[in-house]
Amino acid sequence: MNRHDLLSTFAGVAIGLVSLGVTVGAAAKAAEVRLLSASALHPAIDALIPEFEKSSGYKVTVEYGTAGAVAEGILKGEAADIILSSVQAVGRLETQGKVEPGNRIVVAKVGVGAFVRKGAAKPDISSADAFKSAMLAARSIAYPDPAGGGASGIYVAKLLERMGIVAEMKSKTRLSTLETLYASVANGEVEIGFNQVSEILAQPTVELIAPLPPDIQNYTQFAPGIITGSNQADAAKALVAFLSSPAGRAVLKAKGFE
Repeated sequence: MNRHDLLSTFAGVAIGLVSLGVTVGAAAKAAEVRLLSASALHPAIDALIPEFEKSSGYKVTVEYGTAGAVAEGILKGEAADIILSSVQAVGRLETQGKVEPGNRIVVAKVGVGAFVRKGAAKPDISSADAFKSAMLAARSIAYPDPAGGGASGIYVAKLLERMGIVAEMKSKTRLSTLETLYASVANGEVEIGFNQVSEILAQPTVELIAPLPPDIQNYTQFAPGIITGSNQADAAKALVAFLSSPAGRAVLKAKGFE
């Protein structure tokens, strides 16, 4: 082989390696990231993921559930690369070695709100006393079944107990799934519903009365956790950075988070 042919061969190999590198890089970028997210974040995540995919080249699949349910899924070994759940749930997963250790980044927080059917009269819940009176006067109420692990349902149940009106409310309280909660209020079966403010604002058939008043409000803080042993840890970290960016926070705020 003469010198010219030898140089041509090396050049061809070099071009081939560069092409292979680009192909491998593109394949890595197109890797799929599996996210398990608390349902309260649903409206914001649905808006944010397409922008993240466009800017990063990664693909993301999302599965939603209550904060407790998605954490339980990780405990039981459900395949995922990243979880978005309550700070407490992610902290428990960290202590059990299910998510990578590190400082928890709070990406959003949201309070509990009350809602009625679209166009219906809105009772006064501007203070703790007004809220208590509205509950006692209500024909019926509904909130997510605490057994499902949703933060709002757990809190509302405890709030009614703390106010000493559990007995009065028992016959007119319906424990709902996320699927039936809004429908029961929208069709008039239930007068007042409760859930996270962000989820209420995303429902076109109901209207937010107001967040609970400050002295009886409860905020859920949401944090990400990168699953231990994930082979998409870099992509998961990129998603965390995106959610924490000014653009990500702007979308979260527009969707009812603080």
